[in-house]
Amino acid sequence: MDRKKIWESYRFPIILLAGIIAGAVIGVIFGEKATVLAPVGTIFINLMFTIVVPMVFVSITNAVGSMLNMKRLGKILGSMVVTFIVTGLFAAVLVLVVVNVFPPAANTQIAMESAEMGEAASISDMIINTLTVDDFSGLMSRKNMLPLIVFAIMSGIAVAACGGEESPAGKLLNNLNSVIMKLVDMIMKLAPIGLGAYFANLVGEFGPQLIGDYGRTMLIYYPMCLVYVVVFFPLYAYFAGGKEGVKRMLKNIFNPAVTAFATQSSVATLPVNMESCKKIGVPSDISNIVLPMGATMHMDGSVLSSITKIAFLFGIFQMPYEGIGTYAMSIVVAVLSAFVLSGAPGGGLVGEMLIVSLFGFPGEAFPLVATIGFLVDPAATCLNASGDTIASMIVTRLVEGKDWVKKKFV
Repeated sequence: MDRKKIWESYRFPIILLAGIIAGAVIGVIFGEKATVLAPVGTIFINLMFTIVVPMVFVSITNAVGSMLNMKRLGKILGSMVVTFIVTGLFAAVLVLVVVNVFPPAANTQIAMESAEMGEAASISDMIINTLTVDDFSGLMSRKNMLPLIVFAIMSGIAVAACGGEESPAGKLLNNLNSVIMKLVDMIMKLAPIGLGAYFANLVGEFGPQLIGDYGRTMLIYYPMCLVYVVVFFPLYAYFAGGKEGVKRMLKNIFNPAVTAFATQSSVATLPVNMESCKKIGVPSDISNIVLPMGATMHMDGSVLSSITKIAFLFGIFQMPYEGIGTYAMSIVVAVLSAFVLSGAPGGGLVGEMLIVSLFGFPGEAFPLVATIGFLVDPAATCLNASGDTIASMIVTRLVEGKDWVKKKFV
């Protein structure tokens, strides 16, 4: 009976992991020929991306709209911001220690390539473009997640002011939310095949690039991510819900982690994260706010990778990576980079441009960090997305008290 329960609990993660492993093996064996499977993986990823915009808008608007208690909304948002900043600072301290003990570019020789850097946007333009769009149609794109979230929160407040969940608009939103989550469930049934094909294409096309001048950086970054998962994730979960919180986190964190690692997208992992939070017992009004915002703002893995890239460039250009000012600037740039990152694969290019421009590196530095960004992106996104589930647990603890797990399941 116990085996049956274990199989029921872990059946989908096991099948999902089997699909990923099979895809990786196909990629290694067939090399670039495995790219023939790219369309299958792309179809699945496109389906995930297609559902993300309506899911984020409806879930946030529904969550905020059903909150006639605006005090709770303010507490959720305040707790979320504190959680994002504190966990980001922990990640920054860890990576600063690691890169000083094991410099990423200590023995690396890379030929400089010419690259043209675009003109850096002003701070005011960056804020405007990050939080708003100049046309309603811009909200329909997953590339504008933060403006969409801002608009959804405003819409939810308007619904709450006009009667909340008992109003016609509130009932419509609730029904739409149920329909969208059913669509998500249908799409996720394709995940083992879709992610397997997607990963076969990635390994087949880019696998050989993992060996070479960037090997040392990879050997530093990936174990560092593992340390962060093994040490900090349980600590966060223990703070959030004690021993029971750790148990529930360990049982439900696998699906988001694997999906994020394979897709390299926090946004594509949103549906899986929402399902995991539901199983953990996080209230839906909290997860519906924290998870979508976390997909673009809570990026501990990106903080780790940003400071690793900065330290790498300092080594490449024979500059000493030391001093409180340098470290403080690194943390600010890393957090800023994480804040403006898109949830889509390759969105790190924005952060890499920020690193090059804000630190004053020459244009040739951009292709160097862009290459590192691509190689570390699976692990970084894995931490980013799975960390959102744990962040939701922490916010729940701050909003509902330390006994929220017991109240939910006892």
